Amino acid sequence: MSMYVRDPWGGPLELQGDSATDDDRSRNLDLDRGALSMTSRQLDETQQSWLLAAPGSHGKKKKKKYVDLGCLLVSHKLFLWTAGAVVVAAALAGLIAIIVKTVPRRHRLEPPQDNYTLALHKALMFFNAQRSGPIPKHSNVSWRGNSGLRDGLSDQSYGKNLVGGFYDAGDAIKFTFPASFAMTMLSWSVIEYSTKYEAAGELHHVKEIIRWGVDYLLKTFNSSADTTDSIVAEFLQVGQGSASGGTKQNDHYCWMRPEDIDYRRPVAICWDRCSDLAAEAAAALAAASIVFKDDKAYSHKLVHGASTLWKFASRYTKHKSVYTGQWDAASYNSTSNFDELIWGGAWMYLATGNASCLSVSTNPKLAQQAGAFHGGPQYGVLNWDNKLPGAQVLLSRLRLFLSPGYPYEEILKAFHKQTANFMCSYLPVFKSFNRTKGGLIELNHGNPKPLQHVVNAAFLATLYSDYLETADAPGWYCGPNFYPAGALRDFARTQIDYILGKNPHQLSYVVGFGTKYPKHVHHRGASIPKNRVHYNCKGGWKWRDTRKPNPNTIAGAMVAGPDRHDEFRDVRSNRNYTEPTLAGNAGLVAALVALSGGRTGVDKNTMFSSVPPMFPNPPPPPAPWKP
Repeated sequence: MSMYVRDPWGGPLELQGDSATDDDRSRNLDLDRGALSMTSRQLDETQQSWLLAAPGSHGKKKKKKYVDLGCLLVSHKLFLWTAGAVVVAAALAGLIAIIVKTVPRRHRLEPPQDNYTLALHKALMFFNAQRSGPIPKHSNVSWRGNSGLRDGLSDQSYGKNLVGGFYDAGDAIKFTFPASFAMTMLSWSVIEYSTKYEAAGELHHVKEIIRWGVDYLLKTFNSSADTTDSIVAEFLQVGQGSASGGTKQNDHYCWMRPEDIDYRRPVAICWDRCSDLAAEAAAALAAASIVFKDDKAYSHKLVHGASTLWKFASRYTKHKSVYTGQWDAASYNSTSNFDELIWGGAWMYLATGNASCLSVSTNPKLAQQAGAFHGGPQYGVLNWDNKLPGAQVLLSRLRLFLSPGYPYEEILKAFHKQTANFMCSYLPVFKSFNRTKGGLIELNHGNPKPLQHVVNAAFLATLYSDYLETADAPGWYCGPNFYPAGALRDFARTQIDYILGKNPHQLSYVVGFGTKYPKHVHHRGASIPKNRVHYNCKGGWKWRDTRKPNPNTIAGAMVAGPDRHDEFRDVRSNRNYTEPTLAGNAGLVAALVALSGGRTGVDKNTMFSSVPPMFPNPPPPPAPWKP
């Protein structure tokens, strides 16, 4: 009897029945063992794999693969999944980026700039139009070109380089006196409001303007020497004639583009007796040295030049020594040098920390001679001739923030009191100055060209208001009455708003600002087209006398302004209405940046960066008591 069962090694296995004899079974068993042992030796690895396989599994198990990442072994499968996920994520991110860039979306708009900031952009452009010398390639005044490239050198009696600087007004004269004042005002505004300039995107621009101006001032005297006895007072295109009339060629008789001037330009030098001119130029260089304090080499150069001029100017602290225009005395005829000495001494102290300069500014006798303690037609009126109000505000700043104490406290307290008084005079409630029906304050008492004085007062008022707020003072007293600091800012706004168009004529007196502004500005370069035609002295008269608007827009120019009845004549031939000036626009820029942005306060510390720590001396003891 035979039985067949499944052979675990892959074939049928026959089992003999019980009928086989014991010997047969024994022989068969021995044969089976031999076959089994032979098969085991031949299929050892295969058999072991089958034996180790899970029940019910068949075939050979696949070997697990790994990816060697250097410091880490990662499963090949896991690696593929991870890499695939990264690729998919990157593709998805790229798709989202493409959608974001291509699909139209609403941008978050920047808040619109206020009128003062917009006007500031324009007002600074005026200085680009007034440049003398080689015009920079980045200039945004297309109708201006190189001019005055032989200034100074063409005058054989002088023979030195005077290329550069700014033309004063609508002519081609370079006056050192008002130009110095303009640079001082611009520098003062940068020192106090550099963050506002930066916010408006104009900090680099205004510093470039200042550098252009003070670089020229350094040429007007021997700035490399420690002492000097002369300074270039003015540089004219002609040597004879005056503004009063006549038929000889002079700057007011001829009407030419500066680029077309082809005749001699003599130099006027002030020898010895022009303390006011030297002090103002020293103030300009000193103030600019603070603006450029981060450029140590250039700042030191400016300080050295300022010190040289100051030595020249401060020799005349006891008697009058004034500059008078040698060629056109009617233009810029200084009335005193005492105010410039106080002004210049203050700036010299701030730039150098030299206490001797402060001693000049705080000399009570000098202050008395300058008219600091009594009224007068120019009391509180800052302009190119009268620097006393500016000096008093500057020295009040010193008292508010540094408190130098003895021996300066008494005179600084007096200056501070006078500052508060003329700030009160600006307020309409006191009627210290008349006002036009349209609201313009008459700081020059109804005389022509009022706006240059108004912008300076607006700057001082806003600045003093910011001083008070920075010093945590809510306001100031006018006699028994207390007024908040904001009242000064309100005064400044009303005056600047008048200039920008809130007046009876709804006319902006800043060219290019708004939609209605003067079109016949008294300016040679702006009134003559740039058409490659050379117009000689009389050849330009047709452009002067035409009733057509100027072919070139002198953007940012603040004209002289209306009369005392708010009337304005937009005629090129009348300088009292339509001529802009360097000093006037400097005050405008200062007032606009002070009011711009809506923020209040000033840069408290930059002004004092060169002032050493102050340790006031104790006042002398009182005299012994006697019965």
